[in-house]
Amino acid sequence: MKMVIQRVSRAAVRIEGRTVGEIGVGLLVLVGLERGDDVENVWKAAGRVASLRVFEDSQGRMNLGLDQVGGAVLAVSQFTLAASIRKGRRPGFDRAMPGGEAEPLFELFVDFVRAGGIHVETGVFGATMDVELVNSGPVTLLWEDA
Repeated sequence: MKMVIQRVSRAAVRIEGRTVGEIGVGLLVLVGLERGDDVENVWKAAGRVASLRVFEDSQGRMNLGLDQVGGAVLAVSQFTLAASIRKGRRPGFDRAMPGGEAEPLFELFVDFVRAGGIHVETGVFGATMDVELVNSGPVTLLWEDA
């Protein structure tokens, strides 16, 4: 499982010009599920997102969590995170989990983050989406669960 986590001042997901998910201050989380990922991987990843302290305190240190800044999460499933670009000129998706298996795990990820008391918005699984964000900092973190 891979995630790209970006601290944002705002983020939105649109499909054909219609906003389907939108947050203010918080985290945009792009989630890539890979073959072999399971409930344990999703639980660990959700716990990491919910507990990250990446927002600045009064001294400018990354010391505050989502709960302390009133932040939310915009979670977007992104199978391309599982792509390999090591060979050739086109990405290979052999490691990407098939959509029928990935969708319930992505929904479980969202449920686990929400269970931590965090407001979560999402895109639409499998849809072609436009993701807009204002990266605050910028702060961008990578998670890879081996």
